[in-house]
Amino acid sequence: QVQLSSESGGGSVQAGGSLRLSCAVSGFTLTFACMGWFRQAPGKEREGVADIVSGTPQAYANSVKGRFTASRDNAKNTLYLQMNSLKPEDTGTYYCARKRCTGKLNPADVTDWGQGTLVNVSS
Repeated sequence: QVQLSSESGGGSVQAGGSLRLSCAVSGFTLTFACMGWFRQAPGKEREGVADIVSGTPQAYANSVKGRFTASRDNAKNTLYLQMNSLKPEDTGTYYCARKRCTGKLNPADVTDWGQGTLVNVSS
């Protein structure tokens, strides 16, 4: 059974602060999987944040470039998203996901979603 548990690391932080999200996966081998981070702000559509293949980030949303870093530890079957210099507009529910290997940040490419973790950035 495929499972993605993006439960670690979310919370509340002031603008300019940092958070690190973790996503533990099971039921498949992370090494060969194309993965991504997505987020959904209240009242908005879900959007891609980072696309990562075999440990190398392939794409970041323009809004997070230079501030967010996606990585993965294949030995631990865990995906990470380091978020620095957080802004109020980064507020939302963040999801890790397994996706088709398109190199794009399209939610339609996702095959399996984590349950999400809430990030709240106050000004």
